[in-house]
Amino acid sequence: MNSRDFGLTETQRDIRAMAARFVDAEVAPHAREWDRAERVDPGIPRRLGELGFLGLTVPERYGGTEADMLSYVLATEELGRGDSAVRGIVSVSLGLVTKTVVAHGTEAQREEWVPRLVRGDALGCFALTEPGTGSDAGSLTTRARRDGGDWIIDGGKMFITNGTVAEVALTFARTSEDGITAFLVPTAAPGLTATEVHGKLGLRGQATAELAFDGVRVPDSARLGEVDRGLGIALGALSRGRISVAAGAVGLAQAAVDAAVGYAAEREQFGRPIARFQLVQELLADAEVDTRASRLLTHQVARMADAGASPKEYATEASVAKYHASETAVRVTNNCLQTFGGYGFIDEYPVGKYLRDARVLTLYEGTSQVQKLIIGRAVTGVDAMT
Repeated sequence: MNSRDFGLTETQRDIRAMAARFVDAEVAPHAREWDRAERVDPGIPRRLGELGFLGLTVPERYGGTEADMLSYVLATEELGRGDSAVRGIVSVSLGLVTKTVVAHGTEAQREEWVPRLVRGDALGCFALTEPGTGSDAGSLTTRARRDGGDWIIDGGKMFITNGTVAEVALTFARTSEDGITAFLVPTAAPGLTATEVHGKLGLRGQATAELAFDGVRVPDSARLGEVDRGLGIALGALSRGRISVAAGAVGLAQAAVDAAVGYAAEREQFGRPIARFQLVQELLADAEVDTRASRLLTHQVARMADAGASPKEYATEASVAKYHASETAVRVTNNCLQTFGGYGFIDEYPVGKYLRDARVLTLYEGTSQVQKLIIGRAVTGVDAMT
């Protein structure tokens, strides 16, 4: 039995196989083109919806696909193998937005947004990070004030995935000195503008934006959850999201290993394939071991979620998986680029893109340093962030 199949159900294997076929046919062949154009084919979200990837784990009554977290992880790994920009669409719109609406929204909010999001007719973005607020999410400065039965939102957000293509922004704003509240803000609302961020090192095909809120008015019915309790909603979403980032990192690392192994078998130096050189095998062996370890850590936290653990209960395991997998992706893609030699430095081959895409995984949804502090707090019982 292939080690990647061990312990998987037939349904889980089928979901992974469907994702792999989609990636091989409709994503991987275009990844370089999208990277150069800084734009994924706009028809991809609809295809993701048609295949059910934007509805994994969402109840069927909202149009979703009743699947477990491990199935979601398996699909996300395959999407990461094909193009991290496409994986990011799913991780954010489904992982951070749709699942949060299902978990914390009113029935009216679920009926309004979830069916459209799972079909890919609409995408969501997660508007938490600000120009001056990254790791310290609790210090955000975007504000929402009451005005009769409405809320008026003012402020700015930065590095928002899907920001220029989303129809709804899950927005976090300060509503009191110590409280933050979540809102579902239509991106067409007057006063909300999105400006695309260009010139990124990696994830070039993924839409990344700066959002400006200038007197954006939303009704109280757009509020998600209780007033002043939004930070907990954000942190729970990020714990779920870190599982997705970890899975995508595993897929990215696997893509680099596959590319490097194939190249090493074909490339000849000194009259023989470079795969016969011991130091090349060392690079590939280390990459394979690191990738397998990250996969197991990611599957472990997914199984915890499937066993009924809450985001708060599996938060440390999510940080362990995200930290290990994202750092692994950087190390593995760098070593695999080394296998290609000078050819790894041009985009005729994919490993340069893999390395560029991997680098951001150690930054968003909690930097590697923040993950270490979360893990350290769990190990020692001492909070070094306060």
